[in-house]
Amino acid sequence: MDYFFTEEQEMIRDLCRQIAEERIKPVRAELDEKEEFPHEIMKALAQADLFQIIIPEQYGGLGGGCLENCIAVEELSRACCGCSTSYAASFLGAYPILLYGSEEQKEKYLPLIGSGEQLCAFALTESASGSDAGSIQTEAQKDGDSYVLNGSKQWITNGGEAGIYTVVAITDRSKGARGASAFILEEGDEGFEVSKKEKKLGIRASTTAELVFNNCRIPADRLLGREGLGFVVAMRTFDKSRPGVGAQAVGLAAGALDEAAAFARVRKQFGKPIITFQAVGHMLANMATRIEASRALVYAVARYIDSGAKDFSKVSAMAKVFPTDMAMDAATDAVQIMGGHGYMREYPVEKMMRDAKILQIYEGTNQIQRNVIGQELNKEYGRKK
Repeated sequence: MDYFFTEEQEMIRDLCRQIAEERIKPVRAELDEKEEFPHEIMKALAQADLFQIIIPEQYGGLGGGCLENCIAVEELSRACCGCSTSYAASFLGAYPILLYGSEEQKEKYLPLIGSGEQLCAFALTESASGSDAGSIQTEAQKDGDSYVLNGSKQWITNGGEAGIYTVVAITDRSKGARGASAFILEEGDEGFEVSKKEKKLGIRASTTAELVFNNCRIPADRLLGREGLGFVVAMRTFDKSRPGVGAQAVGLAAGALDEAAAFARVRKQFGKPIITFQAVGHMLANMATRIEASRALVYAVARYIDSGAKDFSKVSAMAKVFPTDMAMDAATDAVQIMGGHGYMREYPVEKMMRDAKILQIYEGTNQIQRNVIGQELNKEYGRKK
């Protein structure tokens, strides 16, 4: 299907597809088995200027938007969601700087992120605050021309691999969520440590770690925007990034369909390829149809965001929840179609099934996405009275 990409967008798609086929597929099983961060893959993406996609041209980037990001992430996810998560998480960490950074902050950090010289990470989640982002405990106290951070963050993608972190901490607990602020931290800041590396069900090539702040002192000019803006920074960042998770889902599901359909054409039972059996054909047909529907939704929402729309929380949530539920179903069906073969590590669909689950969880669970959609619908229909 033609999605009316520009020449530059087609180049991004084709380049990512080439890297996925030539660099990622041959090592994805090994990276997953060893739980090894894909350093060489990240270098290849940097050399191809793919970290520059969403960085504005004045900071050395390509000046692309949400759509270009989704195109790249989909193609990489078709080969390995662990690798695509490591890549996309750098953009997640960069969005707060893009959206709320001062000119000085943008000039300092965005070229480093765009060149791939420094990976980025976004730190909001804590052990007691996941979906309830307003209940974070990490504090940042103003002390002269510095802020001092104390607390910890959990399940941070690219933790320990990133050189630049955007961190949300409480600066005024009496104000609740409105008392949170966002800061830029750097690897090597005194009092900032990366603690344990998590052992995960899926996306094992992606590093997930705990961050610890013990009297971590940073310059006051690392504050993003102003005090009290942290919760807004986080929510607007997720609004921008969630279609990218939807794109991950589309890519993973498309990869699962590739594997299942190819297997079904050569696997014979009762003297016939199993793809000729109606039960299998219908499963593949449903997978293919839902993938196309999800892709259309993700691209439409990405274009809407790039058009300069001001309010897109509802559609951003839709572009995350529908494709990620679809991807979980597609990966499960791919394993079912391939039977005992699909359950074995020799075939990539068991990895895809494990990887797919996190897409329904991170960057806001799908239950939270439905809350967002429902709340927005309540507002819309309330205005129509």
